Amino acid sequence: METGVATKSEEVGKEGDDEETCPLCTPHAKPLRKEDWVMCEACNTWYHWRCAGDGEDVKRVEKWYCKQCLEQDSTRSITYKAPARKSLRKRPVQDYASLDGGANTDPKRFLKQLENKRLKPSPFRKMKGEEVNLEWLEDESAMTEPVVIEVPEGLGMKMPESEWSADDIASELGEGMPVEVMDCATQSNSPGWTLGRWADYMEASPSDRLKSGKWGKGGVYNVISLEVSGTKVGEMVLPPKIVRDLDWVEKFWPSTRKGRGHVYPKVQLYSLMGVEGAWTDWHIDFAGSSVYYHILSGSKVFYFVRPTPANLDAYQRWSGSELQNQTWLGDMADAVYRVELTAGNTMIIPAGWIHAVYTPVDTMVFGGNFLHSYNVATQVRVRNIEIATQVPKKFRFPMFSRLCWYVADKYLKDFRSSTDFPRREIEGTLALADFLVSEVRILENGNEQAKKEVKEQIPVDRVKDAPALARELRWRARLALEYPSDDESEGKGKERERSKSGSSAMKRKRSEEETPVAAMVFKNFRPKKWDGSAQVTEGEQTKRVRTSGPKPGEGDWASAWLENAVVDEEANSGPLVRTRKERYTRVRKTERGMERQVIERRIETWEWDSE
Repeated sequence: METGVATKSEEVGKEGDDEETCPLCTPHAKPLRKEDWVMCEACNTWYHWRCAGDGEDVKRVEKWYCKQCLEQDSTRSITYKAPARKSLRKRPVQDYASLDGGANTDPKRFLKQLENKRLKPSPFRKMKGEEVNLEWLEDESAMTEPVVIEVPEGLGMKMPESEWSADDIASELGEGMPVEVMDCATQSNSPGWTLGRWADYMEASPSDRLKSGKWGKGGVYNVISLEVSGTKVGEMVLPPKIVRDLDWVEKFWPSTRKGRGHVYPKVQLYSLMGVEGAWTDWHIDFAGSSVYYHILSGSKVFYFVRPTPANLDAYQRWSGSELQNQTWLGDMADAVYRVELTAGNTMIIPAGWIHAVYTPVDTMVFGGNFLHSYNVATQVRVRNIEIATQVPKKFRFPMFSRLCWYVADKYLKDFRSSTDFPRREIEGTLALADFLVSEVRILENGNEQAKKEVKEQIPVDRVKDAPALARELRWRARLALEYPSDDESEGKGKERERSKSGSSAMKRKRSEEETPVAAMVFKNFRPKKWDGSAQVTEGEQTKRVRTSGPKPGEGDWASAWLENAVVDEEANSGPLVRTRKERYTRVRKTERGMERQVIERRIETWEWDSE
């Protein structure tokens, strides 16, 4: 088991007479009553975390190097511990007076809330493993509702044997390894647990688990945040193939920046261990990420609420408020669906679904979170809700913005050479581009702190010009969807248009309608130049034709000619028509080879004899 970075917390005297000094402190810096220190792994120098840190919780740091040591050796990098798998649910401030009185400490509170509730049976599709593939995504309903796969065959998934237990986890990862354990009664963390202690707890009888003593005050506990990527346990688990095909981290995070010693989003492999009676209250997974969930042994009961606007509003009112202790969220939603999973079942939960989970018997589960391109709008929306409700960074999807830039960089390269993508994927790319354009606007117009936060998330190893990338990707996605405009000031333009005179507004509208989509410009877009062009013009031909179409100026003559004028080219009388043909050919280099553009035009000049 690896140990974390060397840290310490010290209280100094009133005069600040601590013996060690921080190399980054200014001469007249005022000492704090309590200081967190961190030691460089290379030079063993101690620093104040407030002087050297980047705003993260020092407890999350796994390995830390000072700036000088990082510059001396490019292979060194600061690493962080895997984040706990948390929802965006606000955590209410604990009322200890109420706890002493027994309020909110009943581990069976969830079951009592369920009594006499109107639940609907599962309406969700049951699928075979081989049906859950990329072709399935062509169905508009795919990844919009949970699906259940009753047997794992065909999923392309690897799991440990069904007899796998908490004791096996402790043996592989180390009995002394700390583990986050949730007290189901309070839905908050219970401190001081190790994997060895947890394995002993799971082996105890349900009645012994409730006794105080060895397990503290006793109770019903749950493990939902043990991420095992890069461990011996992680090597035994492989997510379903559809997850690996969609997962942004798997597809777009550079392979040279993943693995041991690198910091990247580790949310793909969780070991979840629940005892009889354990439950997790209503929540949405961080950043609206989707989830795969495999029951190795035991059973789980899920309660789902659709992520409709009304239900999401109800969830926000309920989450973190007094309603959370007094009201069952299902009473505030339009419907609650019950799904029971047993050993061998796998479920995929799409982005944004509100759900609660109950454990009727001791259960072992493996699962994980993933972001993908088929519901980006929901993912961004949930991420923005997390920020608006001030969910701490350690409970959000790690490095969300940086991952989005990597995804956008790859999509832009693909869009430049082809737009042959499923429409849902293009719509997702547009939602991604809209999010990154909003980040760019902060970079251009935000305050200094906001600019710094956005800039730090841009991977300069891949993204050299973030504003240009975001805006070009948005333009190309809109073009692929045949949307009419990509003018950032479109909304403001409409406001100005309404304030103009009628004739001026009509003139502007006509101008916009006559502008072809491909000719519209947007900020920072510089299309590649053509490397050459050639024009071929065929000789002009002149002849008379007979036509039933009206002459110019006679009624709605233009519409008649555009739609259904009858022409007889064998006639010896009628308008004199001169015809010529032009062909333009040009080429330019692309990332995959060459693009050749051939444009052919036929130009006719009609002349009626004067009367």
